[in-house]
Amino acid sequence: MKRLEGKVAIVTGGASGIGSSICDAFVREGAMVVSADMKIPTESRANIEDVALNVTNRTEIEQFVDETVKKYGHIDILVNNAGITKDALIHKMTEDMWDMVIDVNLKGVFNLTQAVGPHMMTNNKGSIINIASVVGEYGNVGQTNYAATKAGVIGMAKSWAKEFSRKGAAVRVNSVAPGYVNTEMMKTVPDKVLDPIKAKTMLGRLGEPEEIANAVLFLASDEASFITGHTLSVNGGLRL
Repeated sequence: MKRLEGKVAIVTGGASGIGSSICDAFVREGAMVVSADMKIPTESRANIEDVALNVTNRTEIEQFVDETVKKYGHIDILVNNAGITKDALIHKMTEDMWDMVIDVNLKGVFNLTQAVGPHMMTNNKGSIINIASVVGEYGNVGQTNYAATKAGVIGMAKSWAKEFSRKGAAVRVNSVAPGYVNTEMMKTVPDKVLDPIKAKTMLGRLGEPEEIANAVLFLASDEASFITGHTLSVNGGLRL
């Protein structure tokens, strides 16, 4: 039997990059996946319903979650993956750059979880995975806003793990903190920037999106049924 057979998963930011690989991994293991993203892929994907969603719009989110529950009957997995960057050194970072990243990466995670969590509590089960970052664990030059949000989603996951299990519900909440991953965006970064990162990584390379997806798949599955409030670092041994 496939690991996610019969389960319904929501993946935010599922149209590309790590999010797309997470969707593919879930489908491979039998899940019906709802990919919620600002952009919709031009080609349809088997067993993936692509839905346009702005994670900062609470009205859109409430309608989206209600429609998903009505259509599929339940939500078993939520992956909070949607995120953006607006990098700058602190003395050059504008208030707009700060606010945009906080709204999407931090409040967006709060918005989705607040909407989905009660459904999982009613069903007495579920798995929520926040996609954090090595930057949220160790910080990084020029990423004050991004690091704050990724540290924040780790803290929220630990808090929700306590909240959602308080009355005995088997709703687990964990985080996955990727290192630098070989996405399409990273392919535009010059070697002179990537080579020092690889040199700081014990395994000597960037990660692949599928490697992050496999970690998320594990936490989403019943194989991780006794894991909650945990941050799984998937970074090849990188230390910034």
